[in-house]
Amino acid sequence: MDKPALNITVFSDYICPFCYIGYARVEKLREHFELEVSWLPFEIHPDNPPQGRPVSELGYPPEQWNRMMANLEAMAKEEGLALAPRTFTTNSHQALLLAEAVKEQADGAFSRLHQRLFEAYFRDRENIGDPEVLSVLATASGVTPDIVSKAWSDPVYERRLRGHTVRAMQIGLQGVPAFIIGSHVLAGALPTEALVRAARQAAESRIGS
Repeated sequence: MDKPALNITVFSDYICPFCYIGYARVEKLREHFELEVSWLPFEIHPDNPPQGRPVSELGYPPEQWNRMMANLEAMAKEEGLALAPRTFTTNSHQALLLAEAVKEQADGAFSRLHQRLFEAYFRDRENIGDPEVLSVLATASGVTPDIVSKAWSDPVYERRLRGHTVRAMQIGLQGVPAFIIGSHVLAGALPTEALVRAARQAAESRIGS
């Protein structure tokens, strides 16, 4: 039996740990649907320096941070994701520009890079605010050198990044991950079951219209 087609939109950031969880859970929808995902950037810490800074400077009270990390570790374990201890955060702007540019390369490079950026930051503790690190990750993901060069020199990608931020604000998003599935706008690291439920409702609504 053919799987129903489903198009969804996800706002996320590569330095958002719950977006890493959301990525894994969105991928599970492929078990039920012929899935097309539009991944849109939403920069959560534009104030972070590219060289990174300790997570202690993010301003979370220690008790709250410990609860968040325990929750995150439990979800990562549930999804089979490797997660290194988080000691620093970085600026994701250059990574988001790179990913936006790579969407124009039509050989699956975006999917490879998208996964690799999450893994590099959360599993391998690499600084994805560093253009040299990003260049290595891009090359390993099969991104062509011209795309890497354009990502950080062509102002069209800065405009797209701003445009996606404006769109997110227009629909009332205040954080990520956020999922647009049919008429549903869902926010947070939701259980896979919640995403599947919304996706089925969207697919049924499309078929019935």
